[in-house]
Amino acid sequence: MKSTRPLSLILAILMTACGGGGGSAGSAVTPTPTPTPTPTPPTLQQKPGVLATALGLPKRLLIGLGTTDVPDIQAQNIHVDIYDQYLTGVGSTSWPSWNSPSGAYVQIVAQNAASISAVPMFTLYQMAANGDGNLSVLTDPTFMGQYWSNVRLLFQKIKAYGKPVLVNFEPDFWEYAQRASTNADPSTVTAVVNSNTDCPNLANTVGGVAQCLLLTARTYAPNAYVGFPPSLASDLYPASIGFMQKLGAGNADFVVMQTLDRDAGCFETTPQHSYCTRSGTGWYWDENNVATPNFQQNLQQGASFNSGLQLPLLWWQTPLGAPSLVPGGISGKWRDNRAHYFLNNPAQLVTAGAVGIVFSAGETHQTTIKTDGGQFKSLTTSYYASPAALP
Repeated sequence: MKSTRPLSLILAILMTACGGGGGSAGSAVTPTPTPTPTPTPPTLQQKPGVLATALGLPKRLLIGLGTTDVPDIQAQNIHVDIYDQYLTGVGSTSWPSWNSPSGAYVQIVAQNAASISAVPMFTLYQMAANGDGNLSVLTDPTFMGQYWSNVRLLFQKIKAYGKPVLVNFEPDFWEYAQRASTNADPSTVTAVVNSNTDCPNLANTVGGVAQCLLLTARTYAPNAYVGFPPSLASDLYPASIGFMQKLGAGNADFVVMQTLDRDAGCFETTPQHSYCTRSGTGWYWDENNVATPNFQQNLQQGASFNSGLQLPLLWWQTPLGAPSLVPGGISGKWRDNRAHYFLNNPAQLVTAGAVGIVFSAGETHQTTIKTDGGQFKSLTTSYYASPAALP
């Protein structure tokens, strides 16, 4: 069953809410060149292959697509393991109101995913409803009351679906919370939590927010597998693992590795377009892993979270642009080399601790599977012919 909420409208909502769309906010994220320690092997329950099996998927690196309409996937006969869509807003125009009865959008997306033999994934993106990085909502009883009501409804609908579902908790938000905290301690940021009847004994802090999200998921939907996205911002990354540990993110099921919410080339144009306005450089990574930033640095960061939180990694919202020696591009056809590198080097992701990688456009002018010249179809076909096994 096709969603009655068009993809273009969902992306427009994201643009209005955050001016970005769920990637790492602010300037370019330059991965730290400092080598990380060799990851400690995860326990049996936390190995990527165990999670893949729990999802009913093969024990190989999983491939996903987000913010993409099912007919476009079917038109190219593309196979994906994960199908991701956003849940946005708080209040009268939030995702529960998109279809009738309230919250039916969850079932619609889940059925769309099932139609292509994929596991549904929901990216919960409600905290940006009143503006990207606006943390005043945390202490607004009305906002947070509606927020928690939506969260409860989400997991009730997921339970009703009855099959495995992935949930990505609030991209960008944890970065803003970490930046607002004292000494990377989530207990120093106040939030409305224990007025929620599902979490009456939790602290009214950002740490309580994270714990309440986990508690609600575990209470209402044992078939839900959830994860938090830590910050990779160069100034926050050194303390980011500790911040996520204090949140209790290690009690989730996976770690979300954010890549970039736009193609690299979209940020390289001069002057920048209104939909790709962001300061910084280093958007396009070195595939030879010599110059900074490069892919090995990103993989080292992932390995550090795999070790620090003892959870599999899911790379998410990875751009779909194609490589080019010429910076920039045009609307719908910007250069980017993340799909090219990762799908040609899947074993490197597995070595870092990955269970999978989800590709998607975070904004309507970005490269998609309809505008990438068949790159995603070609790369995934080659990958499935020789997949990377999961431990």
